[in-house]
Amino acid sequence: MSSQQCKNSESCSGVWCRFRDGQPEYLVRHYWWAYLWRWGVWFFDHQPIINAILFGQYKTLSHRALRDCMKERPEGRMLQLTCAYGSMTPSLLKEMDDELYLMDVADIQLKATRKKLAAMDKERLLCARMNAEYLAYADDAFATVLIFFLLHELPPEARERSISEAIRVLQPGGRLVVTEYGACPKKHLLWRFPVTRWVLQRLEPFLESFWQVDLFAMLDRHARTQGKVIRQVDEFHCFAGFYRVCVFELEQSLE
Repeated sequence: MSSQQCKNSESCSGVWCRFRDGQPEYLVRHYWWAYLWRWGVWFFDHQPIINAILFGQYKTLSHRALRDCMKERPEGRMLQLTCAYGSMTPSLLKEMDDELYLMDVADIQLKATRKKLAAMDKERLLCARMNAEYLAYADDAFATVLIFFLLHELPPEARERSISEAIRVLQPGGRLVVTEYGACPKKHLLWRFPVTRWVLQRLEPFLESFWQVDLFAMLDRHARTQGKVIRQVDEFHCFAGFYRVCVFELEQSLE
């Protein structure tokens, strides 16, 4: 995720420092309680909890993302870019008859995902611990890449590098499915109510910067840098535009 690591043990203080283990500093500092602490992982990886966090929209969003991943799926391998709480990974494997690649920077997340799978599905899930900013996969390795509520949790620099890597490993003719918050929701009740806006921004310190991002423009810029062309083919909104599922396709490389 982020290239910046928490390395200096002498200057590190606070509960979060116990969870360093080579993790990106932003992840450890801001999200240890949700993604690295075993009791936090246990608590949040319950369907009612994750659905409450998404204001009752988890089922709608996960079903739509699953549909967009599987409908007329391009031939080739699929990558889920980082783990996700809930039933996303098991649902993908139930719809597939081949292997699913899954990477995450946190080993505890990979282990938690595998625990949710049946024995036969575990054999088809190929897990790897790696940083989304520096994927160890080859260029054009995947026909489908799914990013499920990751980008808003990344600092701007890490977000840019992760998008660049996602495009690098996506083959021409491939599909990128991104499930995320919508654009800055200034007309939405949750934004207009100061308390909920403050809570959201407190729990998600990088959400404010993500709300200012033109997602397609960012993808297009990184694609063109790599001599590729990306186009958006679908976009689904729910909860009055607060969340979205976007589908992109990567075209043949520029001459």
